[in-house]
Amino acid sequence: MARTLFRGADIFDGDRLGPGSLLVEGGRIAAILPADTAAPDRAGSVELGGGTLCPGFVDLQANGGGGVMFNDTPDVATLARIAGAHARLGTLTLLPTLVTDMPEITRAAVDAVSEAVARGVPGIAGLHLEGPHLSLARKGAHDPSLIRPMTGDDLGFLLEAARKLPRLLVTIAPESVATEQISEMAKAGIVVSLGHTDAGFDACRAAFAAGARVVTHLFNAMSQLGNREPGLVGAALVTGGVSAGLIADGIHVHPAAIRTALAAKAGPGGLFLVTDAMAPAGTGMRAFRLNGREIRREAGRLTLADGTLAGADLDMARALAVLTRDVGVAFDRALAMATSGPARILGRGDRHGKLAPGRAADFVHLAPDLSLASVWRGGERLAAC
Repeated sequence: MARTLFRGADIFDGDRLGPGSLLVEGGRIAAILPADTAAPDRAGSVELGGGTLCPGFVDLQANGGGGVMFNDTPDVATLARIAGAHARLGTLTLLPTLVTDMPEITRAAVDAVSEAVARGVPGIAGLHLEGPHLSLARKGAHDPSLIRPMTGDDLGFLLEAARKLPRLLVTIAPESVATEQISEMAKAGIVVSLGHTDAGFDACRAAFAAGARVVTHLFNAMSQLGNREPGLVGAALVTGGVSAGLIADGIHVHPAAIRTALAAKAGPGGLFLVTDAMAPAGTGMRAFRLNGREIRREAGRLTLADGTLAGADLDMARALAVLTRDVGVAFDRALAMATSGPARILGRGDRHGKLAPGRAADFVHLAPDLSLASVWRGGERLAAC
């Protein structure tokens, strides 16, 4: 059985950052050893030349990649292409995300993810349905003609989907979903997230009390923190046990706002990174279509013709650079926001987001400047950048 010692870089194991060496055997982590450990007998070695080894990134909001959107053709081939593109960017676990669409597309998305998981498509951990039960007032780039309140049939469909999938995350607006429906989803194991909502503080707190535990891309497409009406932002920041995704591209959220949120949500899993990536991820494409509308890629932004932001032109390594350089986040905290934090929210902290003996040898090597140096899955090099 092949044995390889990875040395010459710091190691972030999901909780702690420090010097070390990583011993991999048979595609799994055998041990985390002192930095000066020599390669054992009959073991090869990989000299990393500085930087940091960390678990493969975990992204709970990836709408597309590799030149395709999940909405366009929700099938196993599309999922494999999206997951492959993100793996080459360091994300080895993701929730493919379906933006608000027609019921038949949503059904096809559930079936596709179920089949992809059964076939063992690498990286697919479940499904994120972002809509259609959102607020027209905070629709963002979602097609307003497809947004609607949740019916009893819709709830039944989601409960059945939760039984078919390893994990289902659903973004909803309290204006469009009753608290009783939120409670039923949460009891069924669905991760209920609030987003694309104009609901006030009290309504959002009621949704959290009913079982919602996550907020989708904090600050974006939601009621803001005001002096008399704190909105969803205020409710998210003061409610314990609620985690919030963050698009840290330097465009969606100002660094000062991120610092404020980090101070309010200082506990483990309080804030986590998402890319909200679209079709261009991992490609050089300049434009694509969503629900028949053109989205343009320019200067690090993805926008509709009217300038509305439509997802993000972002990968996790760049988000880490923004957090540490522009926001001033400690490196170990930033790494946790891209790895162990979202894995815990996903309910897969026992499988993803950490480096520990017995776990799959799925990890990323970041260069000292935080650029992506290489990606390893099962101890085999997947991509070199």
